[in-house]
Amino acid sequence: MGQPVRDYLLTLCVTAAVTYLLTGPVRKFAIAIGAMPAIRARDVHREPTPRLGGIAMFGGLCAGLIVADHLFNLNSVFELSNEPRALLSGAALIWLIGVLDDKFELDALIKLGGQMIAAAVMVIQGLTILWLPIPGVGTVALTQWQGTLLTVALVVITINAVNFVDGLDGLASGMVCIASAAFFLYAYRLWYGYGIEAAAPATLFAAILMGMCLGFLPHNMHPARIFMGDSGSMLIGLVLAAGAISVTGQVDPDLMKIFEGGEREATHAMLPVFIPLLLPLTIIAIPAADLVLAIVRRTWNGQSPFAADRGHLHHRLLEIGHSHSRSVLIMYFWSALIAFGAVGYSVHSASLWIVLVIVGLSAVGLVLLLMPRFTPRAPRWAEAFVPPRYRRRRRDDAEGTGSPAAEAVEAREGQQGPAGPQMASQAPERAPVAVGVSGVNGATAIGPRSRFTGRDRADSSR
Repeated sequence: MGQPVRDYLLTLCVTAAVTYLLTGPVRKFAIAIGAMPAIRARDVHREPTPRLGGIAMFGGLCAGLIVADHLFNLNSVFELSNEPRALLSGAALIWLIGVLDDKFELDALIKLGGQMIAAAVMVIQGLTILWLPIPGVGTVALTQWQGTLLTVALVVITINAVNFVDGLDGLASGMVCIASAAFFLYAYRLWYGYGIEAAAPATLFAAILMGMCLGFLPHNMHPARIFMGDSGSMLIGLVLAAGAISVTGQVDPDLMKIFEGGEREATHAMLPVFIPLLLPLTIIAIPAADLVLAIVRRTWNGQSPFAADRGHLHHRLLEIGHSHSRSVLIMYFWSALIAFGAVGYSVHSASLWIVLVIVGLSAVGLVLLLMPRFTPRAPRWAEAFVPPRYRRRRRDDAEGTGSPAAEAVEAREGQQGPAGPQMASQAPERAPVAVGVSGVNGATAIGPRSRFTGRDRADSSR
């Protein structure tokens, strides 16, 4: 495992370094051309922030492919397969569409058409699904049209799933990084564990994708200095889909030779080990679930499926009281649990402890998810050793009569005079502050906020 791992690590580091170093100049370029949209109602950031981070990520992708082409153990991927060139062609097209959208706000249907064209470009150059392993049936060969339609559908779904989840600082890049790490372990095992050369491109794509996300994350963590925009979210979604397509339906089950019998029995018996179709779906399970829920929600409300709203999973986490950073970490946790749980089960499907660990971690995740509903209060003697949100003093003082807040209320009541109660009854009731608004449980603002009309200039600290 030594030498190939060093080559992959070098490719990953070069990709991450190029992405990281390019992000700073790209941020200045985005500010200079005005790629800083105003704060929208569904946004959770507080200041106008430049986009176009996908430019740096695309530079990292190109650097990673160039370095891998000159490494001894990875050069065969370019000599024996046209898939890296197919990926680069599709990535360049989807990146260009994303850059135009970040600057000029393209229509949703135009972006959808561009995603389908980018997928078709990859299909034309050989990056497509050839057959599917179906349990109980065996390997089912697909016609050219069936493979093309399935490939385009997988690309479009993955791109939009990643795009939908890109709503918090560092969320999309971190989740895709976790997914690509799990996918790298799976594809690497197929290539070097079973000697299946067809899994080599997918392994390389996963390593480069990890580098793209790791290089961009330091600039994108809360508070983000730059957003990846559609140029970045659609790009990493396409690279993730390309890795899944590369290994899905292009690996012959008989090459693994771990089961005796015919092809049908082998496919059925080895399904927990060889799951090229299910694993890519599990690593985007969270974004895909968010995508499906968003489509159902908007259609049910009589809106377009492409209409933006504040009902995504990360918005819900903020609404129930999680802070920005905690919401991102919770999404990281569930993504890692699903992705690495699928990889672990594919390796040791007969081990009961794998299932028990997944169930136990799921219970931990549910407890973390519901923490704002059951926030414990520390005793007074321990308040000095716990964070402020677990202390009773602030709440008790606010309810007492001697607090500054209570004195201010009494002063306002005393200034009302005889007409005070009548005026108060005629005044409209003030809407309660929703959980998740800035200042409540530490969460960032998702409710009404100023539009920062006078702050369109990009001289913010972020």
